[in-house]
Amino acid sequence: MKKTKILLISMTALLLAACGTKKAVIQQKPVQDTKVTQPTTPAPKDNKLQSVVAMQRITDNALYQKNLVSNLTFTLNDGRKDITVPGILRMRKDEVIRLQLLIPILRSEVGRIEFTKDYVLFIDRIHKQYVKASYEEVGFLRDNGINFYSLQSLFWNQVFAPRQQRMSEADLSQFTVDESKAQGEGVITVSLKDGKMDYKWSVNPKNNLIQLTTITYNSTAHGASKLSWTYNDFRAFGSKLFPADQTLTINTPAIGQKPAKTLKANFVLDGFSDGSDWETLTQPSDKYTKVSVEDILGKLMNF
Repeated sequence: MKKTKILLISMTALLLAACGTKKAVIQQKPVQDTKVTQPTTPAPKDNKLQSVVAMQRITDNALYQKNLVSNLTFTLNDGRKDITVPGILRMRKDEVIRLQLLIPILRSEVGRIEFTKDYVLFIDRIHKQYVKASYEEVGFLRDNGINFYSLQSLFWNQVFAPRQQRMSEADLSQFTVDESKAQGEGVITVSLKDGKMDYKWSVNPKNNLIQLTTITYNSTAHGASKLSWTYNDFRAFGSKLFPADQTLTINTPAIGQKPAKTLKANFVLDGFSDGSDWETLTQPSDKYTKVSVEDILGKLMNF
């Protein structure tokens, strides 16, 4: 039971810390060479159009389904050991991301983590406790601008613009697209710099599928923290392909007496369904005790 408790706490914090968002910045326009006898740099309008076309190819891979349900094998590694449990992933686009962690073989639910547009919910079935808090109530979520829609995009294998539920063509033009290494086994690189945040997507040029998302937060006081989300084993889901193997890695630098740390969570999905016969939001039982966010995060810090 102790290992299960540790797993649930760690999983919650991993997902809570999954991404940061801030205000986007517009890519500066390149200067056009006016000499007719020399090769000229394409006009800013042409560069922007090429980037938008490339971005449209990438965003066209988004699933049509509103719901995604799958059996899940979840593995957490803290740099010392792996802990693996079965589970169920349920996602309803623009509404909820839910991870249900189960007891092996019996498949009884021991924990539930739910992200909605307005709040985060964590239920511990073992100790009959729960946390329900808005994103503003969780200090590091609020301070780093963590957003439901960016977290959703990571799970759904999509490019995202900070704070945007959906991207317009104007949003697509904010990204920098580098196709210079797209030949052979290379990748298309999509990037967006946003203050202290750097976003980068590595895209397979053959099918325009995202293989890797990297988010780096550069702090003058604490150094660079890095989140990486890799995607593998793409399988058919309707008319599109979706990654059945996803790995989240968080690297934090050494701060004072605290050493650098790496946490890794792997999600292996088995069988996709677009089933919708499940409730969108979970209501904790009256028999459960509500505890503070600090209580859960405090236990993580002592992990």
